[in-house]
Amino acid sequence: MSLNKEQSTVNEAHTSLATPLQNPELEGASFYWEGGKIGILLIHGFTATTAEVRPLAKRFNEAGYTVSAVLLPGHGTTPENLNKTSYTDWVTASERAYFELKKKCTHIFVGGESAGAVLALHLASEHPEIKGLLLYAPAMRLASSLLRKFVMVLASPFVFAIQKESGKTKDEMEWQGYKVNPLKAGVQLLRLQWETKPRLSRIYQPVLIIQANLDQTVDLKSGEIILQRIQSAVRESHWMEQSGHVVILDQEFEEVADISLKFIRKLKLT
Repeated sequence: MSLNKEQSTVNEAHTSLATPLQNPELEGASFYWEGGKIGILLIHGFTATTAEVRPLAKRFNEAGYTVSAVLLPGHGTTPENLNKTSYTDWVTASERAYFELKKKCTHIFVGGESAGAVLALHLASEHPEIKGLLLYAPAMRLASSLLRKFVMVLASPFVFAIQKESGKTKDEMEWQGYKVNPLKAGVQLLRLQWETKPRLSRIYQPVLIIQANLDQTVDLKSGEIILQRIQSAVRESHWMEQSGHVVILDQEFEEVADISLKFIRKLKLT
């Protein structure tokens, strides 16, 4: 990247801070929707908000499940705030939401989109009583090259954020989140991936993985990385042919929701 192009990217990132959230009119706060004794905790992805998981949460709640979603620290406010957080803050917030749900539900599933799926895996490695995992486009490895990741780590103390790439597949439903990728927080995402990978061998719970063929954000081998390392006897993997990275907001949403509900029901916990 040339110096002029890099400076332009940084300037664009700062300009975006005037209106840091894409689709700010959407509801993106934490929520808890009462249902039956089976609970589902949903965790949104990096730079996103709970608006990302609300359509899926609605389907689950309509099916009779209690559903909770947590707005992770640093999200839904400004990219500056996100840059001040660490991956352990996200882990702690996810675990706190899990404990709250556990007070009222006898069985709990944990689901997540992208980085949220990695947090779900981390949570399951600590809590074997979790009944199952719903992993949507799990970000165990980013699509970026090793060199690009290395440059990001080196640049993070000096470059605040970079503008998100344009031209990627547009989600069918509206997404809410930051217009930029804060670099210090991005390094924390890498640390979350590194810290979670060796934990996969501690996971015995049933696992559902749904990935998207048009995903340009996450390495498409992420699901394979998970499946090779977990100890789960019950595991399913599905590919959405026409969807992009945020597979729970794209045009195959109904299929994703149906597959998820069938997976939960097949375990016959009721």
